[in-house]
Amino acid sequence: MDLTGKAAVVTGSGRGLGLAYAHALAAHGASVVVNDVDEAVAGAAVKSLTEAGGRAVAEVVPVGTAEAAERLVNRAVEEFGRLDILVTNAGILRDKVLWKMTDEDFDAVITTHLRGTFTCARAAAVRMREQGGGGTLILVGSPAGQRGNFGQTNYAAAKAGIAAMARTWSMELGRANITVNAIVPVAATAMTETIPAFAPYIEAMRGGEPLPDFLRKGEGFGTPEDCAALVPFLASDAARGITGQAIGIGGDKVALWSHPQEIRAAYADGGWTPDSLADAFPTSVGAELQTVGIPAPKAPEAS
Repeated sequence: MDLTGKAAVVTGSGRGLGLAYAHALAAHGASVVVNDVDEAVAGAAVKSLTEAGGRAVAEVVPVGTAEAAERLVNRAVEEFGRLDILVTNAGILRDKVLWKMTDEDFDAVITTHLRGTFTCARAAAVRMREQGGGGTLILVGSPAGQRGNFGQTNYAAAKAGIAAMARTWSMELGRANITVNAIVPVAATAMTETIPAFAPYIEAMRGGEPLPDFLRKGEGFGTPEDCAALVPFLASDAARGITGQAIGIGGDKVALWSHPQEIRAAYADGGWTPDSLADAFPTSVGAELQTVGIPAPKAPEAS
């Protein structure tokens, strides 16, 4: 997993999962552009990376616009001479149920997650194609984008779009030897600690207690550092044949998410009418409807 000589941009890497990704890349030799909207947080992240022996600089800008994306790519080229790896981690939450979500709530999340991923990936792809030699785009998804989540219209839509972009870009950038994958991390962060089922275990973990196996293995839920190993792996030569995938990681678990696909089909000569659909649907394609939402973690029952 030697990434010496490679340069990376990690958006939203001042803290949490993004910082863990930056540390993992730096630990394997990559130089890193740290991105955050808070100058002090970005500076502290750079300090932690350099004190650990890595090379890092900060670029303080909110992602979303083409101008911000160009700044990030240009900073990597100016400081390190090239860009090989992009991790689109930056994100915000504006959770509300549909009938209470404002245009501003929706637009803010879509701008940061979906448009920010698009603009940064586009700028990175242009640079990687110009310099030659391939590259790696790692787009950060979420279980909410795979299955939906109550109160997260904006976030789930953005993350679902990110997975779709990974599949699309893997085809478009394949000839340039640029791999594109979505990762689906599950970890104890400021975002997940608000989930009631996780909150007591996160609090206990911060007090020094390990997370129980039913979370680390059964739910694939752990620390940001548990998720970080996937990033240098996907950026390495060992993963050059992996592209267009959605890969989950968390705790002790790594998993491959399926792509949406037809699971049942029925046919009617001459096409369907509303009445024939009503007759056939319950016993054919609708015999086993799909579930939605992220299943709540269930602690094992005491013996």
